[in-house]
Amino acid sequence: MEAQEIIRCRGHSLVLGNHPTTFEVTCGEHLSENGNCIIGIAADKGCAGLSGEFRNILAHDDAVLVTRLFAGGIGSEVRSRGSVHLTLDHPTDIVWRRSTFTCGRTIGICSDRVAATLPRELIAALRNGEEMTVTLTVTRPG
Repeated sequence: MEAQEIIRCRGHSLVLGNHPTTFEVTCGEHLSENGNCIIGIAADKGCAGLSGEFRNILAHDDAVLVTRLFAGGIGSEVRSRGSVHLTLDHPTDIVWRRSTFTCGRTIGICSDRVAATLPRELIAALRNGEEMTVTLTVTRPG
């Protein structure tokens, strides 16, 4: 089983990209220096806007989520796990986590990258306000 979603957002001059355990994309238009996990704003959807098919596949412990981030000619890939504990009901936010913590904003757990480990060239492009495409591909056996 496989499903894909594409999210479009953009960077902001206050993107810091130095959070040690998460990264986030939000539909919000504003960013403060406290939002050091937020790498993209003005997203065209949050967790609640993902398709039912995508959400159903991701809500299993054996689901694998591959996220491809692309902005300013720079790309990065993040691998995460799904979980039966994902509710994916937050209307504006999407968060990838290194830990296994879940809430309505969480899209992936046990992520192999977080804001602080994303390529600095990608963070610089986002700090310059570049548009970002976030391609989400979820798969699971069977």
